[in-house]
Amino acid sequence: MLYRTMPKNGDKLSILGFGCMRLPATPEGAIDEPRAIAQIRAAIDAGVNYVDTAWPYHAGASEPLLGKALRDGYRERVKLATKLPSWLVHSRGDMDRFLDAQLQRLETDHIDYYLVHALDGPLWDAVSGHGVTGFLDAAKADGRIVNAGFSFHGLLPDFKRIVDAYPSIFCQIQYNYLDQEFQAGTEGLRYAAERGLGVVVMEPLRGGSLARPAQSPAVAAIWDEATVKRAPVEWALRWVWNHPEVTLLLSGMNDEAHIAQNVAVADQALPGSLGEAEMALVDRAGGKYKELLKVGCTGCGYCMPCPMGVQIPKCFDAYNGLHMSGDAEAARFHYAISVGGVIGVDAPGFASLCAACGECLEKCPQHIEIPEVLKSVVADLEDDAMAQRIEQARKIFTVRPH
Repeated sequence: MLYRTMPKNGDKLSILGFGCMRLPATPEGAIDEPRAIAQIRAAIDAGVNYVDTAWPYHAGASEPLLGKALRDGYRERVKLATKLPSWLVHSRGDMDRFLDAQLQRLETDHIDYYLVHALDGPLWDAVSGHGVTGFLDAAKADGRIVNAGFSFHGLLPDFKRIVDAYPSIFCQIQYNYLDQEFQAGTEGLRYAAERGLGVVVMEPLRGGSLARPAQSPAVAAIWDEATVKRAPVEWALRWVWNHPEVTLLLSGMNDEAHIAQNVAVADQALPGSLGEAEMALVDRAGGKYKELLKVGCTGCGYCMPCPMGVQIPKCFDAYNGLHMSGDAEAARFHYAISVGGVIGVDAPGFASLCAACGECLEKCPQHIEIPEVLKSVVADLEDDAMAQRIEQARKIFTVRPH
């Protein structure tokens, strides 16, 4: 296992972190506790020393499971990360109630790395108004948290101002070879690193899409050109680790073979270990993958705000996710969460709200025929079960401490 240093505090962290959002499940959908605990402990035994969870993962069951997994001396061997559910915060007191409940769930007296979860510009403004910086300072002072940071799912200008607004130790961004210009992207990665923040990368495999066998013969042909043959998952992970600005990446490992594979790669992936030719090969593969995407949206947000309230970039992200993964139900649930008024927005922003006014067409630097594409989003992602998905998502993502 290779380790990198968190710039501001000197912690030596495994470049592979264990993400507890996609733990193995029973046929009934609950976490398979014995298997999940065994997997987490096996990863720690192999050198992983950073474990990440959050309040809503597995409908609230991830944190308690991780608390059990870290018994028997395992807690002392890892840096534990979890997150404040920012969209549920309505007062300064809410923040303390969530943190105290999380400490109980995780069976610990402190959180090593505590993130304000899923920020974008409006959510940051909201939690700032409720005193989140004062809360973080107080929780650090009384020892409940050690290091404060944030995870991000918004637009680049908002990412930069959040970085500059508070002396965070670290941040967490979505980053992979398809998302170099999406959300924070490469520019955000470098911006944070230049200011001394550690960078934790989530979605290095884009929800698993980049780990599966190539979805087109053209992509497979590119990988076959490589002098050193590697599986698609290894190319994706190595591409992220090739960036020296990355402190570690999180992998949602829920299969023993996948854990072994990821650990093996994490023993070799030094910064700069991919040469120029190999990096160019990955970029070419990324270009072919992008041809599979139905819409060339980079998530820049120039089309926003929509006068009808359509969350255009989020609609397109879910739409592309559907065609990358082929998992219609998962894509529709993601769509319900991201544009259904569950997280980050007060009202639904479905594609079906589009009135074809054309205002967005003048703003889009990619020259996307936005109203026409939104019709396809409606056809593929909106169905009679959408209301039930939103209700299910609310039950998962709006649970508050007792």
